[in-house]
Amino acid sequence: MKPTLVLVGRPNVGKSTLFNRLTKTRDALVADFPGLTRDRRYGLGRALEREFLVVDTAGFDPVAKDGIVHEMAKQAEQAIAEADALLFMVDARSGLTPHDEQIATRLRRAGRPTFLVVNKAEGMNRSMISAEFHELGLGEPLCISSAHGDNVTSLMELILESFPEDPEGEEVAEKGPRVAIVGRPNVGKSTMVNTLIGEERVIAFDMPGTTRDAIEVPFERNGRHYTLIDTAGLRKRGKVFEAVEKFSVIKTLQAVEQANVVVLVLDASQEISDQDAHIAGFVVEAGRALVVAVNKWDSVDDYRRQRIKEDIDRKLPFLAFARFLYVSALKGQGIAAMLKAVDGAYEAAMTKLATPKLTRLLLDAIARQQPPRHGGFRPKMRYAHQGGMNPPIIVIHGSALDHVPASYVRFLERTFQEAFKLQGTPLRIQFKSSTNPYANRD
Repeated sequence: MKPTLVLVGRPNVGKSTLFNRLTKTRDALVADFPGLTRDRRYGLGRALEREFLVVDTAGFDPVAKDGIVHEMAKQAEQAIAEADALLFMVDARSGLTPHDEQIATRLRRAGRPTFLVVNKAEGMNRSMISAEFHELGLGEPLCISSAHGDNVTSLMELILESFPEDPEGEEVAEKGPRVAIVGRPNVGKSTMVNTLIGEERVIAFDMPGTTRDAIEVPFERNGRHYTLIDTAGLRKRGKVFEAVEKFSVIKTLQAVEQANVVVLVLDASQEISDQDAHIAGFVVEAGRALVVAVNKWDSVDDYRRQRIKEDIDRKLPFLAFARFLYVSALKGQGIAAMLKAVDGAYEAAMTKLATPKLTRLLLDAIARQQPPRHGGFRPKMRYAHQGGMNPPIIVIHGSALDHVPASYVRFLERTFQEAFKLQGTPLRIQFKSSTNPYANRD
């Protein structure tokens, strides 16, 4: 399970700069959900060969009583409550301020591991500038420069050492697919959860997940075992499972990371929104198998059905690998077909690809369409083998593979997906170029 790190601090202390450095992109996942401010961002961070979820919050004022500042503080409070660790950022050049002291008082009550990060410390005496921040009572101040990258690696090493790495080769076969149901508020996630677990259930009980927020619910349907990873919070054992429609971006991202298969629920009565596309994009980025359930299909007329299909084609073309099901969770229509699609996506994600067949397909694809030249050289692809599952990873060996264009990678992905019938799962291709054994000889 990837830890969730939340950046907190007053405005203009460099939170967004550190966020961009940790995610290594300025195009990280942006959450524009109802009730969230536009400058609150979520993305996958990478450091020291580790991955984590990182949250950039708006400027935090814990004593704000009304207005937009109060709304921003409410969203920061939610992120603090769901964090595995807090990075409290202060400004070395401004020094300690009363605003910093107010935030520190709030964070001490949060009960989360907190790291005091003194930013913009480039070119300054670290021992001198950190001295005044000791009085915040949050441990040793850590001086960095998020803009220049100074000491950021050491900071992340200190933070990540308190979170053990996920064990390799997690056993999933015995428990069956791990399924996360995600989507915007009020699209019918709770109803779908109830339909899956409350009707004809054989096994249904709460089991604490790997984090304090996630709830894993094992259940059985038609003799097959599943584990539902809920993103809305289920009630206690023995009651009908009525999930509260309380949307949390962090919980959704964590659920996606824990799942083998994600069911993205869309609302047929509404337009496809940016939020839908952001969630779908994160699922693809995480490499999870995907089934898209267009819910409330029974409540719309033929004109609206045609419009939603056109909307999907226009706004979600990157989900061509996924199956789209048109369902009514309230009436149970299409739920059996949806579970069948989940089974198919899971099997595709976990399939084993034979090296001889992969290599033959690769050579046949090259015979049909060679990779374009780069400069005076054409990439040479010699053989392929499987490098992982969930998602399937195909490793292609050869020479001069550093400049294979994205269009040719997509061509190879389509070739392999069609040949192995890998519907429902994204596919990754990795290139490994052989080195010249004589390159370093005189």
